Parts: sequence; structure tokens; C-alpha cells
Amino acid sequence: MVTSSQKILVTGGAGFIGTHTVVQLLKGGFSVSIIDNFDNSVVEAVDRVRQVVGPQLSQNLEFTQGDLRNRDDLEKLFSRTTFDAVIHFAGLKAVAESVSKPRRYFDFNLVGTINLYQVMAKYNCRKVRTLPTFLSRPTFNFIIMVFSSSATVYGQPEKIPCEEDFRLQAMNPYGRTKLFLEEIARDIQKAEPEWKIILLRYFNPVGAHESGKLGEDPKGIPNNLMPYIQQVAVGRLPELNVYGHDYPTRDGSAIRDYIHVMDLADGHIAALRKLFTTENIGCTAYNLGTGRGTSVLEMVTAFEKASGKKIPVKLCPRRPGDATEVYASTERAEKELGWKAKYGVDEMCRDQWNWAKNNPQGYTGKP
Repeated sequence: MVTSSQKILVTGGAGFIGTHTVVQLLKGGFSVSIIDNFDNSVVEAVDRVRQVVGPQLSQNLEFTQGDLRNRDDLEKLFSRTTFDAVIHFAGLKAVAESVSKPRRYFDFNLVGTINLYQVMAKYNCRKVRTLPTFLSRPTFNFIIMVFSSSATVYGQPEKIPCEEDFRLQAMNPYGRTKLFLEEIARDIQKAEPEWKIILLRYFNPVGAHESGKLGEDPKGIPNNLMPYIQQVAVGRLPELNVYGHDYPTRDGSAIRDYIHVMDLADGHIAALRKLFTTENIGCTAYNLGTGRGTSVLEMVTAFEKASGKKIPVKLCPRRPGDATEVYASTERAEKELGWKAKYGVDEMCRDQWNWAKNNPQGYTGKP
């Protein structure tokens, strides 16, 4: 049973996936604490979360501005609050930027996460589970984490759909940080069995909250497809650059598995409940995707249909580090987490456009 006494730390909780997950956590009866450094997010996003959930549930939400790379920020937070589990989003996520700035990605993603592991262990971030009295141990302390991984750990898979036990072979620095961190998680859990970790390998999160109050609002020129499309649709950018139009696919553009951010958020709740109720889960990976591939140009067409806007397209050379076609096998998540994506491409584009037209300049409303 979940009650508001179960306190969840959400790192990077002011970001795109973080805000939507925090909404679902609060609605699911959890108490939530966010830590975020606003490197690629804004405080207004946290205010919007409060608007979406209402004043009563907002009482179960706390926010701290802090940076995981600064261990003092984490020490202060953990010294005053006891957490039952951590959902770890904080980090950088742009493939192209990681190719040109690998040290920045190693700093944010690796150093921050290692600090988090150290402080979680130091401050006994544990969920105490009471076991039946006839067992030899009355209680067992579990250290629980849901880790935000990525489908980039598969690189260019030898076959599709991607299954969780495929060989991992990241093709770019961003993907390698996720791969390294998965290996670190496995090593820690093997050495210290009290850790229970679920690695969630996201495919391509898109869409927005149905209220139109929450969505993706990257700083600067977007690195991902859908926020780029929406900025063209509202007139912030003149045209969409499509990187790669000579791939061996049905229309020459790359194929990805796009997943609605609300489906993704619900996947985190399912993972958390699994960790709270399963004894010997160890360190386990799950794909979160729809199991269907959609090309870049097909997404452009779907967004044009949803918005009624024509999206000018500029065909550009392939980007280094991009794969041709990647989509998920979702059988493990469906079977073991009881989770399955509910939304299709039309709903993704509908909600993305609803967010964009209501917030053409993003959260701050400023060009």
C-alpha cells in the first residue's frame, strides 16, 4: 500500500520527464521532493506542477535548488530528510551536443550520479520492509532507485525490436554515459545486495500533459525532434532541419520509437511499485516504448495534421552518432511491471500542439 508517508526524491524533477512524473507521483499518493539545478529547466515548471495537482496535493511537494555535482547540496538535503526511494532523472541528454562536448556530459551525468550513490548510502536512504514473523529476519533495509537510462545504450542494434538482454554498444558520448552508469549500478548492487535498482531505457519521449500547462521547454535551439517542430509551428524557428534523408528506411529518414511522456511517467510509477513489493529484483532493466517505429518525416506529417500548420523542412546530412532504426520490445515491462503504453502518435502530436499553442514561448512567456 502506498501512502503519503512514502517520500520520493526526484532529481531533475523540474525537467520535461521529471515534471510529468512528479504529477503522477503526487496523484498516486506519494510525497515528493525535487532537486534541480535549472541547467535546462526553469522554476516556473515546478509552479505549473502545483497548478496541475491543486493546493491539497501540492502540500506533499517540496523543492530544493541544487546540483548533484556539488556534494554539499546533496548532503544538506539528505541530512534533513529521509527518503524511501530516489527517481534519478538529473543529467544532460542531447546526442549531438555530447559529441561536441563530451567532457560536459561526463561531468554532469557521471560525477553527479556517483555523488548521489555515495550520499544515498551514507544517509541510509532506505525503505524498511517488515517481513513475516516466521522468517529469520523481521525487517530488511532496501536502498531503492529508479534510474533514467536510454535506448541509446543499444547503439545501432543488430536486429529490432530491441530486447533488454541485447549487447550494449552506445554510439555517442551521451549514450556511453548512460551505459557506464548502468554498469556502475550493476556493480554496486552486486557488491551491496540491499540495493534494488530498476534501469528504465526510454525511447523517444514526446507529447505533453493534457492540461497544456506542462511540456518540453528546452533552452536554446532544441536538440530533439518534437520541440523543434513545435517551435517552427509557432514561428520561433523558420524551418525544421531533418538530419539524414538517405537512410535505408521507407522514406529515407531515421525511424524511432516515440512514446507519450504521460505513458513514460506512469512507467516510473509502475517501476517504483515493483521495487516496493518485490524482494529479489536486484538491478533490472526495462524498455519503455510503444514497440512501434515511426519515421521523422511521418512525425512531421502527423504534427501538421494535429496543428493545421505547414512545417517547412530542410533536408540535411546525417548527424554523427545517430542510428538508422531503433524501436523497443516492450514484453518485459508489460509482463513484469504491468505497464503498457496507451497513447499513439496522433495523441502525442495533439498534446504537443496543445502545449505549444498555449505556451508559444515556453514556461517564461518570453522570446
